[in-house]
Amino acid sequence: MQSAMFLAFQHNCSPMERSASSCQAKEEKKGKMKKTIIKDWKSRLSYLLQNSSGSLNTKTNKKGQQKACFRPSPEEAQLWSEAFDELLANKYGLAAFRAFLKSEYCEENIDFWLACEDFKKTKSPQKLSAKAKKIFNDFIEKEAPKEINIDFQTKNSIAQNLPEPTHTCFSAAQKRVYSLMENNAYPRFLESDFYQDLCKKSPISREPQGT
Repeated sequence: MQSAMFLAFQHNCSPMERSASSCQAKEEKKGKMKKTIIKDWKSRLSYLLQNSSGSLNTKTNKKGQQKACFRPSPEEAQLWSEAFDELLANKYGLAAFRAFLKSEYCEENIDFWLACEDFKKTKSPQKLSAKAKKIFNDFIEKEAPKEINIDFQTKNSIAQNLPEPTHTCFSAAQKRVYSLMENNAYPRFLESDFYQDLCKKSPISREPQGT
């Protein structure tokens, strides 16, 4: 019944009126999609933070219980736009950026970069060798589950150094992936609705003054 009424309305309207109605419907749909995307981002980020390894910024309530302090201030979020390193150095910012890469189906880049950062901090030769093989199997070899986009020469160099890995054997590949993220994904992240939402300052609510 509603569809018939809508068709009758379109038939009786002028082309200009139908165009205006169509534009309005598109704008409403666009607005709903925008809200859905932001909501999905927040859900993704909350999940990632709650399940991420390592310590989170915490605060203690009156009962002595620790609660995770997730959302950064708008001023803190705005610092991420000054340099890519500022974003990566912040736990919330890093999780937000990874969620963004995941939405673009290229989270293997940040996963590889993080794996390399962990690899460079490894002191035990045995652990260094095991981690090198895992990184190679996960990110470098052909058809790896999280294969990154690097040139054949760099891949070949890593493969040759794999039997006796050093802390710098992934350096060239890590620099390549870092540059790729900084020049491509990072600018898109800064323009995303989710990041813009984080930078917005909430209006200060005024409490009623006592008499």
